[in-house]
Amino acid sequence: MNPRGQIIGIAIVSFFCFLYVSFPAFAENKTEVYTLDQSIKEAFSNNWSLKAKSEEITKSEQVKNQARADFLPKLSTSYGYNHLSKPPTMSVPALAPLITGRVPVGTKDNYQWKATVTQPLFTGFALISAYDLARLGIDQSRLQLELERLDLALQVKQTYFGILKADKGVDVAEKAVASLGSHVKVAQGFYDVGMIPVNELLKAEVELANARHGLIRAQNNARLARASFNTILSKPIDSSTQVKDILVYKPVGYEFQESLRKALKNRPEIKVIDLAILQADQQIRLAKSKNYPEVAFTYNYIKEGDTLDVSGNEYVYANQWEATVGLKWTLFEWGKTHYAVKEKKSLKKQLSAQKNSLEDSIRLDVKNALLDLELARKDIPPTKKAVEQAEENLRVSEERYKVQATTSTEVLDAQTLLTQARTNYYDALYNHNLAKARFKRAIGGY
Repeated sequence: MNPRGQIIGIAIVSFFCFLYVSFPAFAENKTEVYTLDQSIKEAFSNNWSLKAKSEEITKSEQVKNQARADFLPKLSTSYGYNHLSKPPTMSVPALAPLITGRVPVGTKDNYQWKATVTQPLFTGFALISAYDLARLGIDQSRLQLELERLDLALQVKQTYFGILKADKGVDVAEKAVASLGSHVKVAQGFYDVGMIPVNELLKAEVELANARHGLIRAQNNARLARASFNTILSKPIDSSTQVKDILVYKPVGYEFQESLRKALKNRPEIKVIDLAILQADQQIRLAKSKNYPEVAFTYNYIKEGDTLDVSGNEYVYANQWEATVGLKWTLFEWGKTHYAVKEKKSLKKQLSAQKNSLEDSIRLDVKNALLDLELARKDIPPTKKAVEQAEENLRVSEERYKVQATTSTEVLDAQTLLTQARTNYYDALYNHNLAKARFKRAIGGY
């Protein structure tokens, strides 16, 4: 390659190296850090279960459209061909010498085309009841979607805090490995100069190995927590997801009666059962419609003939129409309608009882949520204090060990106490945040 070509090649390579260094996004995928609000918002947009629930609204709207169509006139048409073995005839009296015996009144080949328009006039309120049921079905589907959103928001919070808890578990395990690694180095130095027996060194090494095993399990738990989070948000399950740390303690206080009032007002479950009671009223009216006659208007336009174009013949008209107002009334069915009405009334009573049971269940949900919140709140200060005490205990034990004023066992015990204290503290923080999430769900919010 000539010198000029070498210079151009070097310039191109340098340019792409500059892009690589200046814009790391070209070199590797950037890991997005999610906030809790952002996580909930993305779950609402992408979650497959929520999308499936949204389709229920569309389906209910189509059911309403079908019910509305029953109010309108219906147009139908038919075309038929009838072939007879012999032309139809009829007997006539002998009135004249030329007209005696049987006279033909039709043809062997008969074609008919009919167009029919039917308009219901009165159905005993059946059509109105069916339409109202369909309309209420849309409202019910919307409430079911809101219920799904509330449950999904709680699932997002659970997986979000699950990641934070798992990451804290990794942090605790890493600190334990680092602390035990330092202790093993000190013990190794003492053993090398004959100050401690071999079993004391071996015990420290075993504890370090156990801590490393715990770290591996903690790291695996963190990956599982992210897989659950990604699934809820309908992301690729192996996405490298990071979440903003909010595993902190913020004092909150709620009053039971006010919280219960909000729950009974906002919980979709209450609204769903209220709608079901309204639907039961429409079902009662629909069942009662059988007690009334059905009245309909029918208009027929008819073309007949003995050829395919139904253009008439000497026996039938080419065009004719007829209009009919008909009434149909079933007067007796051995009490079938009566029992159907009683069935729907029983359903309404059942729903009313279920509503009372649901209200009791909501009261219990709110009470449990407040108790869990109070328990978690009370658990945080002592666990935080225990961490401070355990850290000081380990520091003192390590200093004593360095001057051989104590054994390795005391240091290892102090490290175990610190690891447990840190785990308890982060569990308390996690439980408090999760209790707040469950309380929000209990009062119908997120």
